[in-house]
Amino acid sequence: MTSAAEGADGLVGQGRQGRQGRPGRSPGPGPASSGSRTRAFLRLVMIEHSVFALPFAYIAALTAMFQLDKTIHWGRLLLVTVAMVGLRTFAMACNRIIDREIDARNPRTANRELVTGAVSVRSAWTGALVALVVFLGAAALLNPLCLVLAPVAVVPMVVYPYGKRFTNFPHAILGLAQAMGPVGAWIAVTGAWSWDAVILGLAVGVWIGGFDLIFGSQDVEADRAHGVKSVPARFGIPAALYGARVAHAVTTGLLVWYALATDAGLFFWVGLLIVAAAFLYEHQVVKPNDLSRLNRAFFTVNGFIGIALFICALLDLLVRGLTP
Repeated sequence: MTSAAEGADGLVGQGRQGRQGRPGRSPGPGPASSGSRTRAFLRLVMIEHSVFALPFAYIAALTAMFQLDKTIHWGRLLLVTVAMVGLRTFAMACNRIIDREIDARNPRTANRELVTGAVSVRSAWTGALVALVVFLGAAALLNPLCLVLAPVAVVPMVVYPYGKRFTNFPHAILGLAQAMGPVGAWIAVTGAWSWDAVILGLAVGVWIGGFDLIFGSQDVEADRAHGVKSVPARFGIPAALYGARVAHAVTTGLLVWYALATDAGLFFWVGLLIVAAAFLYEHQVVKPNDLSRLNRAFFTVNGFIGIALFICALLDLLVRGLTP
């Protein structure tokens, strides 16, 4: 089962099985330069898909700064970025390593770097450990509470790839993992727990869990054939798409709650209208009997949602007095 976060991740994406049988592996690549190996690793972890998690971490961090002293602390924001990218890179690398045999049996994922040999398992583990050290280092530089809570953020990142092996609801584990981003970003700024951040984190987790239901619908037959567990495989595509609609309705409600809890202004509410419209469009283009536009719904719409809401939230905070 490939996760939304990875296909999109995530903070975190997961491989999904394919048809029975195992396609032949392509010959391993010849000697490669360190630059080409680095590029292959970055493709492995889909580094560009950090766009799905970062906007909401920035919203949390900037809102916390606004409430703290109405000043953007650029050094702290940089450390939040480093921590988020480090943790997501670790999660994606672990996922690819754990699911490499599943990926090898799936024609859709058989070209992934660990399957073709473009990246060795040893190199993937090395990259994952480096990313983990980067994450922990950034957490330590932020404040003691961030460092203490860092292992709590790591655990679901490792558990999620195994989720499809023991539960029909691995999407919920993915959502939990993603929900930690805004909470961690808020703590990074204030050094204290915030229930406002929890509301935003829940919104992000339910949102990503919902579009993972959509993404997972493309592999129903393969998942059933190989015993991979997921909501689409267990309950069918129509039920999964209905569940995604419910999840995104709940997401919208949680974002409204967050806006009220933080006394958001006009621009943030405009952002919520844009998000609601994007959700409606997303669920119009994907049908139980027609998944041909799934990638448009998955990549384009969900990437747009995060960026659009961040821009509106930033404008709102600047208008209300946040100082760069």
